[in-house]
Amino acid sequence: MKKTIFCILISSIIVMFSACHQKNKIEPVQYPETKKCDTIDHYFGTAVPDPYRWLEDDYSEETANWVKAQNAVTQKFMSQIPYREQMKKHLMEIMNYPKEGAPWKKGDRYFFYRNDGLQNQSVLYYKNSLDGEAVELLDPNKLSDDGTVALSTLGISDDGNYLGYAISRNGSDWQEIYVKNIATGEVLDDHLVWVKFSGIAWKDDGFFYSRFPEPKNELSGVNENGKLYYHKVGTDQKADQLAYEDRTNPDLSFSAEVVNKRYLVIYGSESTSGNCLYFKDLKNPKAQFVKVVTDFTDDYSVVDEIDGQLIVMTNHDAPEYKVISIPMDNPAPANWKDLIPASKEVLAGVSHIGKRLIANYTKDARSLVRIFDESGKLLGNLDNEVIGTISGFAGEADDTETFYTVTSYITPATIYRYDIANNKSILYKKSEINFKSDEYVTEQKFFTSKDGTKVPMFITHKKGIKMDGSNPTLLYGYGGFNISLTPGFSVTRIAWLEQGGVLAVANLRGGGEYGKKWHEAGTKMKKQNVFDDCIAAAEYLIAQGYTNKDKLALQGGSNGGLLVGAVVNQRPDLFAVAIPQVGVMDAALPQVHHWPLLGRGLRHQRG
Repeated sequence: MKKTIFCILISSIIVMFSACHQKNKIEPVQYPETKKCDTIDHYFGTAVPDPYRWLEDDYSEETANWVKAQNAVTQKFMSQIPYREQMKKHLMEIMNYPKEGAPWKKGDRYFFYRNDGLQNQSVLYYKNSLDGEAVELLDPNKLSDDGTVALSTLGISDDGNYLGYAISRNGSDWQEIYVKNIATGEVLDDHLVWVKFSGIAWKDDGFFYSRFPEPKNELSGVNENGKLYYHKVGTDQKADQLAYEDRTNPDLSFSAEVVNKRYLVIYGSESTSGNCLYFKDLKNPKAQFVKVVTDFTDDYSVVDEIDGQLIVMTNHDAPEYKVISIPMDNPAPANWKDLIPASKEVLAGVSHIGKRLIANYTKDARSLVRIFDESGKLLGNLDNEVIGTISGFAGEADDTETFYTVTSYITPATIYRYDIANNKSILYKKSEINFKSDEYVTEQKFFTSKDGTKVPMFITHKKGIKMDGSNPTLLYGYGGFNISLTPGFSVTRIAWLEQGGVLAVANLRGGGEYGKKWHEAGTKMKKQNVFDDCIAAAEYLIAQGYTNKDKLALQGGSNGGLLVGAVVNQRPDLFAVAIPQVGVMDAALPQVHHWPLLGRGLRHQRG
């Protein structure tokens, strides 16, 4: 999987260099003719042609031949670029550096991920102390000979003695859960199947997980009648105890977590947003689930339990999110209280560690971390403010330390140990990549979209470039599904910057950068706002002298692929290169122009 993604990234950057620099004489792209059928759907009285419906059968020989023909076009184009192998070699060199994730503590052990440089999947290690020797716990690269098995999720028991981990085969959503004894390294006989969209929530010597009934066809079965089970280590799956089900709502999916080692919290969802919230006291054998929230209008996520109060992060009456306290003995909404009120910044996550509430905000798509006490009183900010993304802060209420990671467009992951009581960050691990980040700069600019909305954009480039409109520029966008594009490090983008390219990442509406309203302003009948924002970003880059229409490339994946498809058809005069990667291209778009396209994948969903 990683090899495929790497090849796509290499191809993307080479296409950008080729088209934007225009130093090579390359034959024009001639796409093979694609058959059209007469399929027509009728929606609310409107006839919608779908002439390429036949391509949705990705098992047919006809579709396979179409894919081969498209790949042949791409390979012919790529083979004409003389510096392709040189660029590939350089990317491999700069990508080959050790990468390590922030550690987290369970029991008496510290756990962390490490990648030696070019491993397909990072390896899980543990240490008995911070300065102790690293012991390999699980190497996902050894789970299969051909690299088709991936580690999908894991959970470590509270005492740090057991590792529960889930794998997926061949990219499937179906998961299989195994258990490993951490001290001995032995993989136990436990093997759970027909698991999907599940976490691993430990309680004592077992864990809660979600599974579906065995399907008649695992490739085409629907996700119905999901149930929550408890599995005790050392027993057969057939003996697992049913923890929760809802026979009246077969379309609901459930996930669970154990809070404060005592309370089982259940989330139920119908779609990608909005969830119900139930809890149960596991110390009371006769306890029933308390249904705190029963609709699916807003999002609720339990942070912890403090003195009989559920501490919950939610966007209920707070588009930018807030933290509330819910009395567990009387959880009616009338008794909810704001613990950390909503602010103009978007609350992205909260951790309860060392008697502190560590709140991670997004301010203009950048991280800002504030520290509160358990009563919600603001104590101050984290002593590390950057134009970047801060993540991490795993731990327990009585821990004295935690770890977090800082990254930006020009800085790879840097890990800090945070002394909670003293609000002090200590450098723990710095990247060893061979890249001179001090020679580059990231600026945040705001441009005006078609309807007057101010939209932020990060622009990264070498220091001292001339604003004469001659710089090859890559504009990246997404604008959907409440996903925020915050600063992050990418080796392929570094290769682009090293060659004098400009990287622009626009925070379009439809994302989550400014909360619920920002997201909804780019959805459904307002989807055109996303395309208008992207067009305005391109116009800004040209007007400000960063680039010109002959040296501007537009890139996006999935929902961002749809963005590229729509924008380059609405404004073909703005771009030299279009890279729609695995785009959801069901939207009815005008006649597609013959662009240097990469990632022209099959549609992977409808609607």
